[in-house]
Amino acid sequence: MVESRKSADRDLVGAWAKRCYFAGRAVMDSVLRPYDLGSVQWYVLYQLATVGPTMQRDLVRLLAIERATMTGIVATLVRKGLVEQEADRVDQRQKLLRITAAGATLWGELPDLSFIRSVAFDGVDDAEIAVAVRVLQTATERLENLLQKGTAS
Repeated sequence: MVESRKSADRDLVGAWAKRCYFAGRAVMDSVLRPYDLGSVQWYVLYQLATVGPTMQRDLVRLLAIERATMTGIVATLVRKGLVEQEADRVDQRQKLLRITAAGATLWGELPDLSFIRSVAFDGVDDAEIAVAVRVLQTATERLENLLQKGTAS
């Protein structure tokens, strides 16, 4: 009985992590909707506005999304005039992304989304948050290591 309860609790950790992620993303998308942006588009603009020009392949890794998904997101941002794409001088297949003047202007108009974190975590003890981060980080690293070994069984 105790073992089945532990197993159920472990299943709940993943379920709640997923629900929290989706709830935060839904709030983010609802706030960005009037600006005709989605959350992943926001993350691309965030990177370009705060870090500077970035290789598209690096954004694929940073955001942990499929290359084809990133291609579509970048194409949309380019079409909107928010991002420009430049072929790498060494490898023409690789693209350097940079925010345009219009993108920088829009970035300056976007609301501060840190309220999402505040709503979710204000009042939660820092030690509890640290435990949650450590547990999810450890689980993520273990699963990523499993994938790197090519063992899915």
